[in-house]
Amino acid sequence: MFAITGITGQVGGAVARQLLARQHDVRAVVRDAKKSATWAEAGCEVALAAMDEAQALARAFAGTEGVFILLPPNFDPSPGFPESRRMIATLRDALEAAQPRKVVCLSTIGAQATQPNLLQQLQIMEQELGTLSMPVALLRAAWFIENAAWDVEPVSTTGIMPSFLQPLERAVPMVATADIGRVAAQLLSETWTGCRVVELEGPRRLSPNDLAAAFGRLLGRDVRAQTVPRDTWESLFRAQGVQYPVPRIQMLDGFNEGWIRFEATEAETMKGNVPVETVLRGLIERVD
Repeated sequence: MFAITGITGQVGGAVARQLLARQHDVRAVVRDAKKSATWAEAGCEVALAAMDEAQALARAFAGTEGVFILLPPNFDPSPGFPESRRMIATLRDALEAAQPRKVVCLSTIGAQATQPNLLQQLQIMEQELGTLSMPVALLRAAWFIENAAWDVEPVSTTGIMPSFLQPLERAVPMVATADIGRVAAQLLSETWTGCRVVELEGPRRLSPNDLAAAFGRLLGRDVRAQTVPRDTWESLFRAQGVQYPVPRIQMLDGFNEGWIRFEATEAETMKGNVPVETVLRGLIERVD
């Protein structure tokens, strides 16, 4: 039995589908019973637990071969990340109480960076959960190709893909959520000791120009990437209702300046196999 948090999202759902396809028993950990029906129909056992309920989480994790941890995203955290710190402390208590045989945590590229940025929430998670008494794997995933969902509407209507990643020709590690799900399920099926770090990216690195070209091929029209001026970022985020935009801006600066990166070399990182066109085609079809 494997317990999966975040199962109603893209990554958690991908992990669960991979495990079910391999004939493993899966326990869907959800906070809302209304969202569990699909997974119950798929054959999952359902456990109700919010990520701030230590006792409920401990029951959900108890008796399992492994647990997949996906920290709920907080894109507008308070200074110092108090919300994430409380949740991580709760998760640690629940895991130590439940004692699953292993834990796989979804982390991120650049989790080791010392500069302030939005991704430090996952650095805190690595530091706290990486010292658990059971084996832990920290799966550092590259920039999600699925982030391009925001670009489908503008490229379809105007042929322009606004980009915060700059310069436009600079390729960065990106990965499909399907690859993350496959590798996470693989890790849950493995045996190791202590804490390990796995850094995962897609088949090739991609620039904003590469994404625009792929959109163009799929849409049958000219598409070009266009930089979003750096001095407009804060006002744009505030217009979207972001109260604390600085950590998000620092994260984007980290990608653009190169200090949000993998610790391993490109030759040493694990590679996915889902091409960018497959992901973008799915995003376009959802809108259609």
